[in-house]
Amino acid sequence: MRVLSIFGTRPEAVKMAPVVRQLNRTPQIESQVCVTAQHRQMLDQVLELFEIVPDVDLDLMRPNQSLAQMTARVFTHLDPVLTDLKPDWILVQGDTTTVASAALLAYYRRIKVGHVEAGLRTGDKWQPFPEEVNRKVAGVTADLHFAPTEWSRDNLLRENVPDEQIIVTGNPVIDALHWVSKKPFDISTLNVQAVESSNVRTITITAHRRENFGEPLENICAALRQLAEHYGDRIQIIYPVHLNPNIQGPVHKLLGEIPNITLLEPLDYLPMVHLMKNSALVLTDSGGLQEEAPGLGVPVLVLREVTERPEGLEAGTVKLVGTDTQRILDEARLLLDDPTAHETMAKAVNPYGDGHAARRIVDAILDF
Repeated sequence: MRVLSIFGTRPEAVKMAPVVRQLNRTPQIESQVCVTAQHRQMLDQVLELFEIVPDVDLDLMRPNQSLAQMTARVFTHLDPVLTDLKPDWILVQGDTTTVASAALLAYYRRIKVGHVEAGLRTGDKWQPFPEEVNRKVAGVTADLHFAPTEWSRDNLLRENVPDEQIIVTGNPVIDALHWVSKKPFDISTLNVQAVESSNVRTITITAHRRENFGEPLENICAALRQLAEHYGDRIQIIYPVHLNPNIQGPVHKLLGEIPNITLLEPLDYLPMVHLMKNSALVLTDSGGLQEEAPGLGVPVLVLREVTERPEGLEAGTVKLVGTDTQRILDEARLLLDDPTAHETMAKAVNPYGDGHAARRIVDAILDF
């Protein structure tokens, strides 16, 4: 059986890496990998970490290209690959432009589609944008839906997906997290002395989503500035800044000169995991960090108005705070000042899996 895994961004690569490794260990399957390189630099370090050498690298990233341009490039460059490789299945993960385009192309070619991390929904096509529609496109074309949780499965059932096509697997990001967190890493190489200090609490922040461009990002930066001023040398805020110029410009302008805020280049996955392990708190608009940080016992404040991962809200591992400056301040100070509130979130059970999702995904393909 020929299985072609297609992905293009760092989050996709992290979540697909355990699946690719499981495919490679399965003698009944001929596994191949195609990367679109929708994110070039951030993708490559994950491939190296997990020792994945793509069979096809489309190298489609261009500076500040539009969604339409990216979609068109995936269509025109990936279609000949499907013609040449003739896979029985393609596997895609999540909700990127690569996912929606690849799933639709596979449908055109009558190739079976397995959708990893299927069934996430906010019910609002504009939040997150464009991810909410991307994953629904993949859901329409998929032959097998690998739902990370029962909540995701229920979303798919409400959309009339046949029950026998839905497999609750857990999320392979937990597989990846377990593997990477055991690998050694010298945290001092980040050159942020406060991370190693027992007297300074580290706050890790990531913010990069399109719906937060402009005023929402400025509000987030205002909250970070006020947190830094209030706590002084008792905290260190570390912000690996996404390469998108819509993020780089405002963040460096608003936060670049504050002593206890450290702006870094985007971190490779290994140091990012170890940075989270050493953090008291994570603030993020990312999807993956909502799953990963709780797996390390770190509370998460989500800088979005809605989330497609309500399991974390119900479990108490994350809290939705939006982008209002005062709300971010209030919730962050609560967790920093109230040990009971912090411990309650830190010790809540992560609902996203047991680290064996990849095996369940590959077994389901073989059993189809």
